[in-house]
Amino acid sequence: MYFLGIDAGGSTCRARLTDKGGTVIGQGKAGPANARIGTDEVFAAIEEAYHQAITEAGLNPADRARIRAGMGIAGINRIGAKEMLLAKGFPFASVIINTDGYIANIGAHGGEDGGIVIIGTGSIALGHVKGKDFKVGGYGFPISDEGSGAYIGLQAVRKTLRAADGRIEHSDLTRDLFRRFEDQTDLVVGWMDRATATDYATLAPLVTQAAKDGDHHGRVITQHAAHHIEMMIRALYKAGIHRCALLGGLSDLITPWLSPDVRAMLVEPKGDALDGALQMARQEV
Repeated sequence: MYFLGIDAGGSTCRARLTDKGGTVIGQGKAGPANARIGTDEVFAAIEEAYHQAITEAGLNPADRARIRAGMGIAGINRIGAKEMLLAKGFPFASVIINTDGYIANIGAHGGEDGGIVIIGTGSIALGHVKGKDFKVGGYGFPISDEGSGAYIGLQAVRKTLRAADGRIEHSDLTRDLFRRFEDQTDLVVGWMDRATATDYATLAPLVTQAAKDGDHHGRVITQHAAHHIEMMIRALYKAGIHRCALLGGLSDLITPWLSPDVRAMLVEPKGDALDGALQMARQEV
């Protein structure tokens, strides 16, 4: 028997394959796999990631029937999304699907009570206490996902346009972003018409680096993002969570901007989302 963990998020889809004893024997990585992009696209990304892992492990096609899979997929709680994905047909002995946040929380606390705030392309706070699961935020960009990479990128584009037409002063950050669009607002608007949350999130590291360098607009945007993350953390504690871990690609960039009392509430995660997915895959064993 083998166990496959899938972490399918807004930016990447990762796979980790282990043997019965828990030794990692294969890994894989593919592109975005948020359920919002479509069932076919999500299935293709998952298939690419697990195919890499299976190939690295040296398994043959027949071995797929001996794999139990646990998958955490961003946006999979949308009505009908899970059913449509399962209808595509996975070649495994069993498949358990939940959200990417769910597996991240399992991994962070080893299945015990606790909470997480994920700061990546999007953002969400999740908690598990006394057998109950709950969430804060995470309703999707642009109406939610405050403090996330997409949120930070959007604020940077807004400030760039405001600086371009004289409503606020330019900074090095807004000048740099405007140059990327050849100093033409029409090109910014054209980009906006096509831009996804992932596109906005690619701008976030520029903003946090600018903030670190003392750029005024970069600092304001990053401070506001950190404030939103703080509100999520405090909401978890109000709900009875006594330990919280920050996860996601932007967590290390946002943590220094949190208030000292909030940083004191945080703990290091015991494992990652793929650990949680693998633990979920083992539930039926």
